[in-house]
Formats: sequence, structure tokens, C-alpha cells
Amino acid sequence: MSPTAANAEGQRRAERLGVSAGTQVQSLNEDDDIAQDLLDAVTSASGTELVPEDSDDVVDIVLLWWREDDGDLANALIDARRQLSDDGVIWLLTPKAGRSGHVAPSDVLDAVPTAGLVQTSTLSVAQEWSGQRLAAPKSQRARHR
Repeated sequence: MSPTAANAEGQRRAERLGVSAGTQVQSLNEDDDIAQDLLDAVTSASGTELVPEDSDDVVDIVLLWWREDDGDLANALIDARRQLSDDGVIWLLTPKAGRSGHVAPSDVLDAVPTAGLVQTSTLSVAQEWSGQRLAAPKSQRARHR
């Protein structure tokens, strides 16, 4: 893929994830080359700089890369939620069905309400990865902070 085509694809992915210039983004648990490549494409295309994983800064979007053997998903979502602005969202990015590390839908369904979140949409973000957009229900946002 040419650099121009790669940048255009990265821009499309960034737009689908809601990443644009000025958006504060934090990426958690991106321990995989494919995840890192996708993250680089999204952030370079949008001109967004990432907030470091160990930062206490409040962000608009958390990209949480998760595989089935990464541990307790509910606790990871709770930790990610602590980083969010009041209207922020978490994109839970998991390998697609049939890919190594795929997370069972039932595990996500169990973890999301435990973290006080709801799924608002899904998205295919790459050949290997799919995303689920998670947000706090409006009634809980005021109590979040």
C-alpha cells in the first residue's frame, strides 16, 4: 500500500473511531504489532498525539486493546473509565471471531455493565480487529467524577 493510500485508510479509521485533531486519546494494552500499526495509522492520519498510558490526564477516547487471556476485562474497563472525560468513550478493540485471542461476546456482555457502561455501536477497524464503542449512560455521567 502506498503512503498516500495508507494515510487515507488511517484517516478513515480515525474518523470511524471519532479521533480527530484536538481529541485527547489514550491507548491501553496495545501489546501487538498489528494493534500498534493500526494505532500509528489512526493517530498520524488525524494529527492526534496520544496521552501516555501512565498519565492521569482525562481523555476523550480510550482505545482498549483486549485479548481473551489479558485478565479481568471488567477491571480493565473500570480503570479505563476513570480516564474518561464526562462525554468520553471507550473503544474496546478485540480480535475478530476466529482470530487468536478473540473475546467471547458473553464475556463482554458480563463486563460492560459491571463497569457502568453501555455498548453504543460496533465497528470493524481492521482485518483482524473489531471495536465496540462503550459509554457511560447519561444518567451515570454526572456521578462518574
